[in-house]
Amino acid sequence: MSFEAVIREQAPQVLGVLVRRYGQFDACEDAVQEALLAAAVQWREEGIPDNPRAWLLTVASRRLTDQFRSESARRRREENVVVMAPADELVAPAADEGRAPDRDDTLTLLFLCCHPALTQASQIALTLRAVGGLTTAEIANAFLVPAATMAQRVSRAKQRIKATGSTFTLPPPQEREERLRVVLHVLYLIFNEGYTATSGAHLHRVELTSEAIRLARAVHGLLPDDGEVAGLLALMLLTDARRPARTGPGGDLIPLAEQDRALWTSAYVKEGVALVTRTLSRAPLGPYQLQAAIAAVHDEAPRAEDTDWPQILALYDLLASVSDNPMVTLNRAVAVAMVRGPAAGLAELSTLDADERVAGHHRLDAVRAHFQELAGDREAARASYQQAAKRTNSLPEQRYLQGRAARLA
Repeated sequence: MSFEAVIREQAPQVLGVLVRRYGQFDACEDAVQEALLAAAVQWREEGIPDNPRAWLLTVASRRLTDQFRSESARRRREENVVVMAPADELVAPAADEGRAPDRDDTLTLLFLCCHPALTQASQIALTLRAVGGLTTAEIANAFLVPAATMAQRVSRAKQRIKATGSTFTLPPPQEREERLRVVLHVLYLIFNEGYTATSGAHLHRVELTSEAIRLARAVHGLLPDDGEVAGLLALMLLTDARRPARTGPGGDLIPLAEQDRALWTSAYVKEGVALVTRTLSRAPLGPYQLQAAIAAVHDEAPRAEDTDWPQILALYDLLASVSDNPMVTLNRAVAVAMVRGPAAGLAELSTLDADERVAGHHRLDAVRAHFQELAGDREAARASYQQAAKRTNSLPEQRYLQGRAARLA
């Protein structure tokens, strides 16, 4: 297992142990980050230790002990913690010892990081740092904001959690379903930002898509019977499978219809199709399952012209009935255009012109331009492509849209 994989796997487990023992999420999270930074230096030079979890626990615990020693008001707590700490947590088990694995704290941490008292931006930042094991600098770089700005965001999020009095426990059963939906939405947003970065010179931020998939796998492992968890993981895999064919040698965007499907990651396609097929047969329908089913129809077509657009339209009709939002309407319009023609697609888009949630979004202009081009209205299409290019901060998308406009001049 690579250094990065070990770090990502162990970070939430170490944090969970510390929070249960010390009861201070903010201090424990800082200590884990310091331990991860120390590991980044020492492990690359000396190799990964036999028991990386024990190593990280030891270093993080020492950081906390040092902090407590510097605060006289916490001396009594330090003594109690030392007495209470199980001695075998910091040593590797014998090779023949059949110790049961510790409970996985990933889900509890995700619920805490996605606390409803936090803003969406704070939920994302704290999830990536506390559960993902990314440093503040790595998160800031992924979202193209200054490290100081991201540090403030993370700090405010931790202080907000502390102010709510939240403890390191799963929410009450009556709250878990709704809190799980928040967790899944945060992972979905992390994946989307990685798959199509909203700004910058690169279309993809692989560190974000990889982390979203890893965390979705972890949640699926803990909740294997939840249909929406399986649906989200399937959607991520089926979408990310196309990434190798989505950009050219210079980083230029290649649309789905023009991609070399031989470059798609077949293992992801196979796994994603199996996941969505299994969950659709046994779980109540949800938006992530339906989106995954749509992605599966695309991925299973050998060529773009073999795509079963009537089936995709039927799935979008179902999706609109369970999750009616402007992006669903926009994507459904594409299916309408492919089944009934560009004029029908344009009629569908007209319903979004007064929706402030999407009226100024570049994708609305880009889709409209595509339909106008298919309908033979080159001048209108060129104007719409140009408008779309002005409204996106993604340089690869800007180049693609400007290129489409230039070809219609």
